[in-house]
Amino acid sequence: MPAAKKKKKNNKAQVVFRYGLVTIAFVFFGLLVIGKLFKTTIIEADAWNERARRDFSRIDTLSPERGDILADNGNILACNLKVYDIKVDLRHNKIIGKRVPWPAIDSLADSLDFYFPRVRNLADLPRDSVRKYSWHTKLKEEFERPENKRKRALVLVKKGTIEDFEQISRWPYFNKFKGRGFRHPLYKEERNVRIYPFGRMAYRSIGRVNENEKGEIHGYSGLENDLDSLLYGKEGYAKKVTLTSGIANWVTQPTQRGYNIQTTINIDLQDMLEEQLHTVCREANAEWGTAILMEVATGEIKAIANLQKIDDHYGEALNRAVRGFEPGSVMKPISLMIAFEDGLVRSVNDGVDCSPFQRTTDPHAPTYKTMKQVIEMSSNTGIARVIFKKYAQDPALYYDRLASIGFFEPLHSGIAGEEIPHVRRLVGTDGHGNNITMTARHLDLARQAYGYNTTVPPIYTLAIYNAIANGGKFVRPHIMKRLISENIDSVLPITYVRERICSEETAEKVRICLREPVWGEHGTARAVRDDRVAIAGKTGTAYPVMEQGGGYDKSKRRYAFAGFFPYENPKYSCMALVLAPSGTSANRTSGQVVKNMALKMYSRGMLDNVSTYTDQHAADSPLLAASVKVNNGKTTSALNVDKARIIKTEQPNAAEQLNAVPNVAGYDAPSAVKILERHGLNVKLRGAGRVVAQSRAPGTAIHKGSEIILTLKI
Repeated sequence: MPAAKKKKKNNKAQVVFRYGLVTIAFVFFGLLVIGKLFKTTIIEADAWNERARRDFSRIDTLSPERGDILADNGNILACNLKVYDIKVDLRHNKIIGKRVPWPAIDSLADSLDFYFPRVRNLADLPRDSVRKYSWHTKLKEEFERPENKRKRALVLVKKGTIEDFEQISRWPYFNKFKGRGFRHPLYKEERNVRIYPFGRMAYRSIGRVNENEKGEIHGYSGLENDLDSLLYGKEGYAKKVTLTSGIANWVTQPTQRGYNIQTTINIDLQDMLEEQLHTVCREANAEWGTAILMEVATGEIKAIANLQKIDDHYGEALNRAVRGFEPGSVMKPISLMIAFEDGLVRSVNDGVDCSPFQRTTDPHAPTYKTMKQVIEMSSNTGIARVIFKKYAQDPALYYDRLASIGFFEPLHSGIAGEEIPHVRRLVGTDGHGNNITMTARHLDLARQAYGYNTTVPPIYTLAIYNAIANGGKFVRPHIMKRLISENIDSVLPITYVRERICSEETAEKVRICLREPVWGEHGTARAVRDDRVAIAGKTGTAYPVMEQGGGYDKSKRRYAFAGFFPYENPKYSCMALVLAPSGTSANRTSGQVVKNMALKMYSRGMLDNVSTYTDQHAADSPLLAASVKVNNGKTTSALNVDKARIIKTEQPNAAEQLNAVPNVAGYDAPSAVKILERHGLNVKLRGAGRVVAQSRAPGTAIHKGSEIILTLKI
């Protein structure tokens, strides 16, 4: 008994001792907490109050959603798309400390290689490259790292969809984790990207965007840049506030979405203009080409195309439609308009001496020409002598006369990079105060009159031609038609650079003269003539200036044609400018772009005429394009027709097929792409319908991965 009592007494002492230790510990930690509270609330109160003031007074800027760019019929040319970067946190608490299930990782890698390969065409790469870029290699490398060295954000998919995220979450390895959000190692980061549904069509005109150092999305070219203040919208603001559930962002001013901007661009006309410019550039082996189509009455730019030769094909290029070039003879009708308006000549049948003058000659007979013949045969001496009747005494007045019609005023067309014309004012002294002789000034005046010693952007030249076609009304070329937002739906009014640059009578006289280059017996643009559409216009050529050393590069020329159609009731004006090797003509290059545009628009009934497009195709038997599978009987039966025309094409023999480019002329686009991709070629399509041309000749050697461009027509 004494032993039991002693043992019980010892246990009680131990319990009391332990409780004492616990009490002391609680008291100690309590004192620490009290000390910390004292330090925070009393000693460091000012510092903490300042930090709270800073945090709660900080205003966060919220980026607005960018507005859309639309075609004239409402089709989307540029818009925002919400996408997701899908990532996995390899240091998530549900992964760290767990055994790596390699069979599930291998299955995950197989799925990723199939649906979201790290590089394109993974299966076609050499074995070593497949091994290097396979998800098997990447995942093995990441999971074998020390756990604290693994990536917090391993990107599996960039710019994916919500469907992609849901699909991946159901794949092996990820499907074993429960929970969502931060409770799951697979997560997504949302962001907006700018997309262009029509690809590179009107690329430079529509423009592109990029992100600045502040993370804001702004335009840097084309409409995206020029109209950035309207498209960007208004930023919102938020600040930190305390709520019962914690600290949160409180939006003090919400963002305002940017305007949707409806442009004047017509998708069908844009496609047609790019196709015609591409055809001419390819045939002429041109370095580059630019073309603009504009509506006469409104100044709406319906299409604008820019192409440049890159290696062996043509791609969208710098927008040269708004860049200055020496215009050449397309300047002559503008000088003639001034001469008519100033009374230097009064009738289209008034004559002028075209003998040698101011170091230039007119090789065309007769020596004495009417105003119609001066434009028809593009007489340099003729137009110079007419201008000299008034401006020889003071050549500087010619510049002033051009300025009076708004020739040097910004057009504000809405196209980024727009330059104004440059014509030197021919005063008696230069910038250093040195005298300039009248002889030198006369020589410059003559050259300015017929389009040299000046730089004029094609859009300015076309704007003047458009005014001539419009009875003298100088409507402003523009590419923006309408502003749309939640509260505004505003159609922008037609504006004018000048209400009128000349009288209606003068405009009629110049139009008569502009008919002659196309329809005159000795016209410089006779190849543009077509009885279906009466086109009026003027050719122009100029040598480009060499980049080094100055002087003209006579191995190539810029070929221009500017005009309007139909002549009797002008609805559209059009200009094309092409830089190509010497040896061809504006008549055969730029003129053909304008002519073919006019004919295509005529065939579709776009010139106040009855469409002949369907009639031309209805007269013949239906056309069955060539295809991989021959199902002619089934096709004609399904179409309920008795007979059909079938395109036949010759193919390389069996020995050559795998090593030579096949002939896919006549094939429908899907079949042609399938054939060419089977041969290792990357295919690009232009136009719609069946294949009528291919950039690589049939039978030529194949280089795996090289590009081939197919031209399609209906």
